[in-house]
Amino acid sequence: MQPYPIKLTYHVRAYAFGERLIPEMLDKRDVPEGIVAETWEVSDYRDAPADVENGPYAGKKLHDLVEEYPDELVGKGWRGPHFPLLEKFLDASHMLPVHLHADDETARRKHGEPHGKTEAWHILWAAPDASILAGVKEGVDREDLYRAFKAQDYDAVMLRYPIRPGDTVYVPGGVIHSFGPDTLIFEVQQTSDLGQSVMPEDLYGNPLDEETWNANIDAALDELRTDYHPRPNPGLALENGRAVTNRRILCCAGPYFALERWILTEPYTEYFHPGRCLTLSNVSDPARIKYAGGAETLETGESCVLPAALGETRIVPEGEASLIVCYVPDLERDVVAPLREAGYSDEEIRELGEVVI
Repeated sequence: MQPYPIKLTYHVRAYAFGERLIPEMLDKRDVPEGIVAETWEVSDYRDAPADVENGPYAGKKLHDLVEEYPDELVGKGWRGPHFPLLEKFLDASHMLPVHLHADDETARRKHGEPHGKTEAWHILWAAPDASILAGVKEGVDREDLYRAFKAQDYDAVMLRYPIRPGDTVYVPGGVIHSFGPDTLIFEVQQTSDLGQSVMPEDLYGNPLDEETWNANIDAALDELRTDYHPRPNPGLALENGRAVTNRRILCCAGPYFALERWILTEPYTEYFHPGRCLTLSNVSDPARIKYAGGAETLETGESCVLPAALGETRIVPEGEASLIVCYVPDLERDVVAPLREAGYSDEEIRELGEVVI
């Protein structure tokens, strides 16, 4: 493989909960008119495969590179049917439907899919009254949930928390959730689109007949997980090299992904491990990515994949670059050890998501 920062085409979803926050607040280019609820920035999902936009592999599908160069692209020793991360910008100008996604076991047993959908939301912007609904209250049984969902009284059975920019919420598969309104997030997830909604409308706002709505609620309750309660977390800050004006915040972590926020005002060098790639999504000023074979500029609202074989990379901000960085972690090496070294307790580390210590 000829490694370089790989930019990808993105897919748009015009779901009813969105408006125009993505082009207006992220300066996202070339988006269509009308509702832009989601832009899938990195996707190897079968219904939304990304194409490479730049460099020697321009025109090829991300999936082609995954199949041909799994060690060099994703990480040495990695094998899987898809690129392991699906990432998107999501506009919840209106409240997101109350729904859940299958966990791995349910995905394989019930849906014949290789894995489920654990996800995390990194809050980019939120109005003062924005909140999340995530997880169910103690002592609530299936009948309580069914009645509440039919009455659309979600607060009766679900936990609500306020959110603010910079928070991250880790949501395992099987946990019922919603968020908004007036919220813009970055989402990282497993490569899956399984979902069960308890709403009386579909994702495009079309009403469902009573029988379908009832069946959907029952299907969601069959897949429900009640033992995990997501909460917004501001993340744990780490020093970022010698440049004290740069900041690195570890926002969430689990077996499927870790998410960090890098705020750079000075050049930063990343020394790559051959066991993992990185994805970068830029939500502020442009940044120049310099590597052995050349350089690539990551504009505001753009994303790219830095292959595992890329080697040492220097990121030079043009002003203040704010990058969302995702990868499949070795939890002990990439999360637990550096956070312990920085002085954080095991309890603080566990609160980032699903980190077994």
